[in-house]
Amino acid sequence: MQVTITFRGMESTESLKSYVKERIEHIEKYFDKSVEAHAVLSLERYLHHADITIQAGSYLLRGKVKSEDMYKSIDESVDKIEKQLKRYKDKLKTTKRVREDELSLKGRHQVFEAPADHEEGEAWSEGPKVIRSNEFFVKPMTVEEAIMQMDLLNNEFLVFTNAQSGDVNVVYRRKDGHFGLIEAHSGAQAGPGKKGKASDVRA
Repeated sequence: MQVTITFRGMESTESLKSYVKERIEHIEKYFDKSVEAHAVLSLERYLHHADITIQAGSYLLRGKVKSEDMYKSIDESVDKIEKQLKRYKDKLKTTKRVREDELSLKGRHQVFEAPADHEEGEAWSEGPKVIRSNEFFVKPMTVEEAIMQMDLLNNEFLVFTNAQSGDVNVVYRRKDGHFGLIEAHSGAQAGPGKKGKASDVRA
């Protein structure tokens, strides 16, 4: 297993590097082929963040934890990934990896500053300020695969291209424990009387 470690806002130490590799290699038994892992360790406002991502076939697995101790954050991040691996191990072994450079559609996720962050009476004349931005590939998947990928990433939503319709869809976690699906249709495809729709998907 190839493991890459990035340190942000903190000193790089051999002990942490060794610990991360040891913990990640512990879950290598779940994979039939060699996989790649990337760990980002950072210190923000006295909290130790461990963000670990593993590429397994066409899926990404992610464990992200913050605590007052880096070793604890690493342990809990790996534990999250291992829990998902146990749940989806059979499906992960049967999937083939899709090269990202073969996918033409890209998306962008941006986080904007809320108007409430401005002082009272201050005009929001320049529009929302972007706090964070990142690009991602909008991969073709079935709804089942999209829900699985969202779960593996421990995300609240996932944007994907519906492999059956070719439309851009969004799956998301509902507060009642189920999953929601938002389907968007282009004007040409939708036709008169057809609109995008939202539906529920049972967990």
